[in-house]
Amino acid sequence: MFVIELTYKASLAEIDAKMPAHVVFLRKYYASQQFLISGRKVPRDGGIILAVGDSRARIEEIVREDPFVADGLADYRIIEFRASQRARDIPKRVER
Repeated sequence: MFVIELTYKASLAEIDAKMPAHVVFLRKYYASQQFLISGRKVPRDGGIILAVGDSRARIEEIVREDPFVADGLADYRIIEFRASQRARDIPKRVER
């Protein structure tokens, strides 16, 4: 599993202008079942994506497709971890 952290390098106006393309990117990888959850950081200086993948290299390839990254609007950091425990009621907790 991977935590992808995006940190904006551009103004929020530039980020908002690219948001529709970013959402298309997110939907593509939700559909392929590689993205599990995502959202904005608070304060709004980037975002977080929880992902699954065969390798760190594959996740790096995917992240480079993100329009925010491809267009130089954000930097990214990938943290790989091995999930060893989980809450049984994750959907209930996330929907709060």
